[in-house]
Amino acid sequence: MLRNEVVLVDVNDNEIRSETKENAHKQPLLHRAFSVFIYNSNNEILVQKRAAHKYHSSNLWANACCSHPKQKEDVKESANERLKDEVGIETEIEELFSFTYLNKFNDNLYEYEYDHVFLGKYDGEIILNEEEASETKWISLDELEQDLTFNPLKYASWFIICAPKVIQHLKNHSTSDLI
Repeated sequence: MLRNEVVLVDVNDNEIRSETKENAHKQPLLHRAFSVFIYNSNNEILVQKRAAHKYHSSNLWANACCSHPKQKEDVKESANERLKDEVGIETEIEELFSFTYLNKFNDNLYEYEYDHVFLGKYDGEIILNEEEASETKWISLDELEQDLTFNPLKYASWFIICAPKVIQHLKNHSTSDLI
């Protein structure tokens, strides 16, 4: 399957078939996705500003990496591949939770995803793929929580939903207890 296709799923994440991204985002059709969060030893989260040419959520801040797995591809393997491609990171990631959401954009596009959320720890260099993002930065948990509360329009729709849960997870566990 090419990267311009997504895997359609039912509400229990059972695979149905593949579909073009364009059709899935216009109708809307529920499809499988993943979001990878990366934190560092300073307990900061890596965020990226999506590239200006992205067809939705361009110039909005989001997690370190997000995408769609290929058909018949393991979601975690796909997430690792995209994490390396988007920000040059190779690290162990673990799935924290999954959720389904529907968002309508202004230009008659929808995002209807069954999103698998992964978390990993990394302290090395970021190698930004400028096709994916225009910049990255590390942000403290408290600063991110405050910014999500007072400046939500700066962030991608899925990030607003899952980031608070990731922040809470990180606050509830010492970094030595995590991955």
